[in-house]
Amino acid sequence: MTHVLFVVSAADHWTLNDGSLHPTGYWAEELAEPHRLFTEAGWKISIATPGGVAPTIDAVSLRPESAGGEDRAAQIIDYIGTISGELDEPQSLDAIDVADYDVVFYPGGHGPMEDLAVDAVSGRILTEALDTGRILGVLCHAPAALLAAKRSDDSWPFTGYRMTGFTDAEEVLGGLAPKAPWLVQSRLVELGADFIAGDSFAPHMEIDRNLYTGQNPASSAELARAIIAAVADKE
Repeated sequence: MTHVLFVVSAADHWTLNDGSLHPTGYWAEELAEPHRLFTEAGWKISIATPGGVAPTIDAVSLRPESAGGEDRAAQIIDYIGTISGELDEPQSLDAIDVADYDVVFYPGGHGPMEDLAVDAVSGRILTEALDTGRILGVLCHAPAALLAAKRSDDSWPFTGYRMTGFTDAEEVLGGLAPKAPWLVQSRLVELGADFIAGDSFAPHMEIDRNLYTGQNPASSAELARAIIAAVADKE
């Protein structure tokens, strides 16, 4: 049975450039939709956060205007409710052995910009998953977590990898760019990523070797289905 590890931010806020705290967490659709599709594929799912802290949903992600309408928001809320037990008692990243998993998946939300972007344990998990050929799925703002990855010589493991993520243009359209201490796309490009931006808020995915990245919440299902297909091809 395929075993997938969800690495989820434990942050409930994002510190803006004026020192104020913007309430956030994980983006509901980006966790719920891949979790649902992986479950339907018959996979075993484990969830881990920094310190084993129960993750916080970004309340904005549950609004109908953010989720794609009232019906879609209700579906996401209902699904999150069915897995509340898993979310309430995640494993701690410190206890994770990457060898136990076939796939490692990072949902987004602004939360990863607060904690996973500077979490050395998460950085180790990302590096090991990449280097051992495990499929690594990273969605929306979660590529911020890639910033914490490094090799023993301090080089960045993802240099030259083609990837996508929440774009600077999307952050501008969302209204938070002027308050952001840094932007995901810009930081990844500075480190040496081959960042590919699709149309704002439209589904977009990039695959480079075993790195699978999605640009935004609308890319959640597409990314999950691509990962499921890749695992099936290996079997």
